[in-house]
Amino acid sequence: MWLPPIIVFVGGGLGAITRELSMLTLDRYSAAFPVDIFAANILASFLLGLVFGLHQARRASDNVTLLVSTGFCGGMSTFSTFIFGAYSEMTTGQLGLSLVYILASLVIGYCATWLGLRAAMQLRRA
Repeated sequence: MWLPPIIVFVGGGLGAITRELSMLTLDRYSAAFPVDIFAANILASFLLGLVFGLHQARRASDNVTLLVSTGFCGGMSTFSTFIFGAYSEMTTGQLGLSLVYILASLVIGYCATWLGLRAAMQLRRA
């Protein structure tokens, strides 16, 4: 009964720490484009695809899937920061850049999830 919330708590904490470290590291590249938020979301999309693909192949347990998907990816990647990044660009008069960020996040995030699932398929065969 208590194990799933503890797993999510641990994964979420690790994801939040990873996000903060990436934001500190990538902040200097984020003057014109929210690279830090973008990178965290794309990495989380890939990891989500990978862990679900491995879970489907029974190469990742329910607990590992919960740790990575709901916990780690949930702590690292959030919709609110995605929207805030787009909003920040819009309010500084960068409507075009904001739209590029939204479109790139959706398209590349989808592709990263797909690549994660493909990587999991390759690992199934190994």
